[in-house]
Amino acid sequence: PDHSPVIVVRWKGADETLPVILLNSHYDVVPAERKKEGKEDEGGWTEPPFQGLRKDGKIYGRGTQDMKCVCVQYIEAIRKLHSLQPAFVPARSVYLSFVPDEEVGGTGMAAFLSSALYKSLPGIALALDEGLASETDTYSVFYGERLPWWIDVTATGPTGHGSRFIENTAVEQLVEMANKALAFRKGQRDALHGGSDEADHSNCSHAVAAKRRRLNKEKVGTK
Repeated sequence: PDHSPVIVVRWKGADETLPVILLNSHYDVVPAERKKEGKEDEGGWTEPPFQGLRKDGKIYGRGTQDMKCVCVQYIEAIRKLHSLQPAFVPARSVYLSFVPDEEVGGTGMAAFLSSALYKSLPGIALALDEGLASETDTYSVFYGERLPWWIDVTATGPTGHGSRFIENTAVEQLVEMANKALAFRKGQRDALHGGSDEADHSNCSHAVAAKRRRLNKEKVGTK
């Protein structure tokens, strides 16, 4: 819609036939409620959310983490590369996409994916998007985070009967398939959390796994 456009910027590469790099971010932000008398609601905010306050080397404001900081990082990184002498030219084209409405359904990205511009791209070699927010200067990069894996399962078999047990019914096969999927999920969870049922879910699972690996190395070193 006109009030929330999709903004796309292209940094032309040396070979425009190569699959591109897509740096995506969204410029809409989560709400920050105001009190009825018109003042900012300070609940959860250590500083007023609408002032863009600079303090102790940080910027406090609505949307700074989610995710205007990433929007700025993309632009600043390209600005610095472009200002080199001689100017840096990427091997492939780099596209920056700034989409709206991510917080309320993702209609902005849907519009971009259905556009003629997106369909004209020679493929995407690498796409970066937002991830886990960081309260420090350390940023984590996740490969294929929340990658969907859609499958359709069709089961056929004899129907059940009230007087006897019918083997290998369609429902029985579907239940077996569901159990295998849950077993796979448990295996992946155990790989992250070391089989512990007391995993710390207050932080990123990747960070929890890294911490566990570090502790295991420390135990080995003390033996």
